[in-house]
Amino acid sequence: MCLVVFSWKKHPDYPLVIRANRDEFFMRPSKKIHLWKTGFYAGKDLKSEGTWMGFHPNGKWSLLTYYRDFHHPKKALISRGKLVQNFLESSSSPLDYLKEVQTNQEKYDGFNLLVSDGNHLLYYSNYGEDITEVEPGIHGLSNGLLNAPWPKVQLAKKQLIEQIENRINAESLLNILNSKETFPLEKLPDTGVPPKMEEGLSAQFIRLNDNYGTVSSAALVLEKSGNVTFKERSFEWDYRKFTDETYRFKAQT
Repeated sequence: MCLVVFSWKKHPDYPLVIRANRDEFFMRPSKKIHLWKTGFYAGKDLKSEGTWMGFHPNGKWSLLTYYRDFHHPKKALISRGKLVQNFLESSSSPLDYLKEVQTNQEKYDGFNLLVSDGNHLLYYSNYGEDITEVEPGIHGLSNGLLNAPWPKVQLAKKQLIEQIENRINAESLLNILNSKETFPLEKLPDTGVPPKMEEGLSAQFIRLNDNYGTVSSAALVLEKSGNVTFKERSFEWDYRKFTDETYRFKAQT
């Protein structure tokens, strides 16, 4: 996942609202969201077998984004996608799980990881300082640290605030985070990629180098009643061609 905006315990009727874009090479094989044998809903990376975002009916959920820093790369020994999968399949609390991740952080390429048991939401990055609890509110995350003021993150937070004020459902959420506007270099972080690429990656919805871009979008809405709608839109290179997958289920609250 490369761009996420979410509302956590801010709305009285919707304790969790997530809108996210996944950017990847179009040739990398993956499976759309589905119910895993271990009981949670998520897509699957068929190359490394992990996932980028998942929700378990027991109330646990997790997602991650790639932390981009080509100036200070890390050597990956384990796929980052296992971080989400392992949490959803574990019985560990968010804090205990992230403490374990912290001790093995150098085995992973750069990541931002969110884990929640439905009551508490914790965040950790192996480019950050320490495990932190995320406070109720509107938060944004891309390939920098949580709430880093990247232009597309700030735009995403503004879009979600406006969307929540008007209508909250998975279908309407897919209408945001679709901007193809890029931003000038002086407004962007220096993540170590060539300037032209940095500009191309600054868009919310990416098409880059004829083979890399936004391959899917996801929207998740958790209602106070426990009803969950999890919707994914998968794109072809021609973004006007897409397919949708929707799951509705009940979660413990």
